[in-house]
Amino acid sequence: MKTVYLIGGPMGVGKTTVCQILKNQQNNCVFLDGDWCWDMHPFIVNEQTKAMVMKNICFMLNQFIHCPVYETILFCWVMHEQGIIDEILSNLDVEGCRIRKISLVCQEKELKKRLKKDIDAGIRTVDVIERSLERLKSYEKLDTEKIDVSDLTAQQVADTIWGTR
Repeated sequence: MKTVYLIGGPMGVGKTTVCQILKNQQNNCVFLDGDWCWDMHPFIVNEQTKAMVMKNICFMLNQFIHCPVYETILFCWVMHEQGIIDEILSNLDVEGCRIRKISLVCQEKELKKRLKKDIDAGIRTVDVIERSLERLKSYEKLDTEKIDVSDLTAQQVADTIWGTR
């Protein structure tokens, strides 16, 4: 049975890092980061680009699901609204698949610290802190497993997801 992991969380919480670790610990595993579908310049968010990105994400995930090579499919993105998760799932062919919906969360102080490190490294811009903190609270309301990563390394988070911790 295939397992599809939808891993959400605010910007800076460590989704991509954790998914890279997970991918490398499992054979027949594939990883899609939703941010890759937004890699454009200039960065334009409007109804057309949002619809395109959602279609591309669902297309790619369905391709992975239908490919007999892959047993584990990892997807991460800032899924801060239940509607985003529901829309993705409603457009996937998940019959016969196990679905795990996971939200990585952390304490505000830790999230600020992680984002500040990224800002200092030139990976993110200052405005990300406010946007990420605003979305942090919304994860409490989602129908997902919550993992507080505040005091965990990325490897410990991966171990928690695999159930080995």
